Amino acid sequence: MALCEVRYFSNALEKQTSVFAILPDPSVPGPYRVMFLLHGLSDDHSIWLRRTSIERYVDGLPLIVVMPDGGRGFYCDAIEGYAYATALGDELPTLVEHWFSTRPGWCVSGLSMGGYGAFRLALDHPDRFLSATSHSGALLFGHHPFRDLSQPTTREFARIVGPEPAGGANDLLDLVLRAEPLPALRFDCGQEDFLLEANRAFRDHLVANEVPHEYEEFPGSHEWSYWDEHIRESLSFHRRNLGI
Repeated sequence: MALCEVRYFSNALEKQTSVFAILPDPSVPGPYRVMFLLHGLSDDHSIWLRRTSIERYVDGLPLIVVMPDGGRGFYCDAIEGYAYATALGDELPTLVEHWFSTRPGWCVSGLSMGGYGAFRLALDHPDRFLSATSHSGALLFGHHPFRDLSQPTTREFARIVGPEPAGGANDLLDLVLRAEPLPALRFDCGQEDFLLEANRAFRDHLVANEVPHEYEEFPGSHEWSYWDEHIRESLSFHRRNLGI
């Protein structure tokens, strides 16, 4: 395998940015499927490489793993701020197709903020992403209101999706009912994770609306030992749905 970092100018972000990409060994014939792998709120595009064995887990697969920098933007086009949904959902896929030998039928995974982002990108672009997985995802981020603007993080999040985001472009509860075709969805959460109730609420919404999905809970909290273990289940899920 090869690991490369691509530094490029994003027209959508109006700034320089970077992605890491894991490329298959030359012995694995292409063209390749692509997996976007998204980081959480406090990290960047290097973190999956630094804190997990993702390179080892994808060894031998006909799969390019693309890890972009999503800042603190929740992979949305912010009302006030950066257009990460456009940058990573529209612009970056076109660039990846230009840079590498790819074929249609991609997948996306992420943790925490990136778990929300994985579902958001897939539901926004179901023609590109055939499957999506979330680990410990902040799945209600675009649904709950942000009314107490005395708190710095509340002000930050309201600048992204607005103070009353429910039913809008960033509400997964609404997006999952409108996506056509519906990507294959899988999500999990640790039983000691502070986002457990949000994941259960999203599961209940899918069940109530008869939306196909896989959901599991495991021992663990919001930590890298949990994500390093369960990203392997995401890879198995993607392989089944992508046929690799």
